[in-house]
Amino acid sequence: MGKAIFISGINTDSGKTIVTGLLAKFLLTEGFKVITQKYIQTGCIEISDDLKIHRQIMQLDWLEEDLSRLTCSYLFKYPASPHLSASIENVKIETEKITHATNTLSGKYDYVLMEGAGGLIVPINENTTILDYIQQQKYPVILVSNGVLGSINHTLLSLEVLKHRKINLIGIVYNQYPKGDLIINKDSEQTIKNFMLQYFPNAGFVSIPEVNLNSSPVINFSSILKQ
Repeated sequence: MGKAIFISGINTDSGKTIVTGLLAKFLLTEGFKVITQKYIQTGCIEISDDLKIHRQIMQLDWLEEDLSRLTCSYLFKYPASPHLSASIENVKIETEKITHATNTLSGKYDYVLMEGAGGLIVPINENTTILDYIQQQKYPVILVSNGVLGSINHTLLSLEVLKHRKINLIGIVYNQYPKGDLIINKDSEQTIKNFMLQYFPNAGFVSIPEVNLNSSPVINFSSILKQ
């Protein structure tokens, strides 16, 4: 069985989609069979926009698993939290369906990179959050952060809850886009790295620049993926 890794962010628009694609691209260049999975997609019709970006970065066309919806078990039109988007369409999200898809993919690939939706404590349904599901499945987590004002608070709260839930954080990817205030950006990067090492001393830390989707660089994530 391959290894499943959950990629979450400190909030919406932290850069999870780009990071997931870049992680997949790095693993491909290392010779691994890798596929990405969108945990739940909202705000889309028929296809997952996030998976489309993954494949663009990976320089791949749609895969058979994409066309069969194995890589995106739930897709909703309304752009909101999964529990609300599902409710609007009178759908109950069953985590067993997502787990089955992940396990099926793990049987064919060395790595399954699962991109979350929003931050860590986002409701899936009336009883379960993404964090609950990660804990139940014992998935290792990669957390995506950035230098937007407020990101230190969001990141440290995420570290606190991951440690409290005894979830394995294998690394933080610091997204340098958008640059914003350069003084804040630089300080946020170092501050987040310092606190990460206090909470999870064995975790890796990778900083990534703004990238062009059509000609993205191969970024070395080995410090994270060796965990």
